[in-house]
Amino acid sequence: MKIEHIGFQVGDPAAMAEWYVKNLGFSIKRSSDEPVPVRFIGDGSGKVMLEVYKNPKVDVPDYPSIDPLTFHIAYECGDISRVTEKLIRAGATLVSPLENLPNGDQIAILRDPWGIVIQLCNRKNPMV
Repeated sequence: MKIEHIGFQVGDPAAMAEWYVKNLGFSIKRSSDEPVPVRFIGDGSGKVMLEVYKNPKVDVPDYPSIDPLTFHIAYECGDISRVTEKLIRAGATLVSPLENLPNGDQIAILRDPWGIVIQLCNRKNPMV
């Protein structure tokens, strides 16, 4: 088995999908506004997909209040400093600047404009 996608209830799926396309190299795989607004977006590898939707049956979670240690999405990133600055210019907020970990990994943590936590990772020894 493999994961097909991970879904998120968000306030504006179209805007969020476009931000991820423009700033994180995603592409829109499927888009619809009926019966609910939904966008399936794929990462640059073509192997990971996120679903962002707005279903009126449930509230949008308060993503900005969720601690980054509780939930985050991690992205492989070779030049964390450059990407961090790019994302901040695009509306992300910095949570934790570039950190060099004892094992040689590097990470930085931001929130996208909707409050979802983005972790940028540069692994000394790639994990996948």
